[in-house]
Amino acid sequence: MKFLSLEEKFHVIIQPMDRTQYIAAIGEGLRVFPVVALLGPRQCGKTTLARSYFGTGLPLNYFDLENPEDLARLSNPKLALERLRGTVVIDEIQRAPDLFPLLRVLVDRPDNQAKFLILGSASRELIRQSSESLAGRIQYLEVYPFGLDEVGGGSIESLWLRGGFPLSFLASSDKDSFIWLESYIRTYLERDIPQLGIQIPAPQLRRFWMMLTHTHSQIVNISELGRSFGASETTIRKYLEVLSGTFMIRLLPPWHENISKRQVKRPKVFLRDSGILHRLLGISSHENLQVSPKLGASWEGFALEQIIKAVAASPEETYFWAIHEQAELDLLIIKDGKRFGFEVKYMDAPRLTPSMRAAKDILKLDALTVIYPGQRHYALADQITACPLREFVEQQATEVSR
Repeated sequence: MKFLSLEEKFHVIIQPMDRTQYIAAIGEGLRVFPVVALLGPRQCGKTTLARSYFGTGLPLNYFDLENPEDLARLSNPKLALERLRGTVVIDEIQRAPDLFPLLRVLVDRPDNQAKFLILGSASRELIRQSSESLAGRIQYLEVYPFGLDEVGGGSIESLWLRGGFPLSFLASSDKDSFIWLESYIRTYLERDIPQLGIQIPAPQLRRFWMMLTHTHSQIVNISELGRSFGASETTIRKYLEVLSGTFMIRLLPPWHENISKRQVKRPKVFLRDSGILHRLLGISSHENLQVSPKLGASWEGFALEQIIKAVAASPEETYFWAIHEQAELDLLIIKDGKRFGFEVKYMDAPRLTPSMRAAKDILKLDALTVIYPGQRHYALADQITACPLREFVEQQATEVSR
């Protein structure tokens, strides 16, 4: 009897999952650009996507920078890479940022016959200085953990509780999911962060991360976080940058409209994966979640990530908006010249509010959708509708497939 490694089990289990949009995007990217980067948190499925793209498994020209043998093959990177043809895959690129200038040299050769698919667990902002040399030659694709569009609306409760990391979502029980998430958090703090060259004591960063669970879905107050944590504002900004740059949190920027009213100018913070949020909060079951004071905030963050993924909005297209003590909008997406607003409510039957009307009129929204966990889609006012989250995601998936 053959015993499969975790990676092999992971690949076998998620093969049937519908991730064809990512595979199509990889192919389109490599057709246009000499370098395509798949960026996303560790264990979200980047390597499996690369394997699925090739159909028969990873190519011979595959380098895993966490594998000592592959690191040895790249001890002289120019000599190792300059003779290769076809598609070359380099996994965990953030461990060797000095490869970016070499890739520019290689793809700029007149006789170049190679394409490069690079996989990384750090955002382009975190590796910007290294990757700037590839400007105009590289396309970045962000890979999310599983979303509703992939697991189906019938799994919404499980996805919300466990989060979208495949080995957490696909665990045999909530208890096993909880154990996996704790291991993931420890590995991230004790191994992944140091491998990026970031020297922050693991207990200290975990304590800060846990502090953010209590400000999840709220406006960031750097000074208050600094006082509570006992650190300088510079340190707090650094910790936020690290967690954001490794896809653990989302700092949602505010949108400023040209009006005389006093608008909010600080970002909101969200833990991007609901499973990690729940693990750090000690929420291990649906029963725990339903009685938690963070229930509404958890739903808002979960729904927000599903919306952004469903409409394929980039960070440069996503905002929130608020006028102090007057009106607010949980999510504003500006895409293809249109403005789409979203309010997220954890309630049975959302109703129209003055804040919604104000947001629609002031921001000149093309549409405002109130996302909630119910079953009915109904109009609240002209261009303002209430829509169940699962139905919204299904509609977006249908439009993309046309």
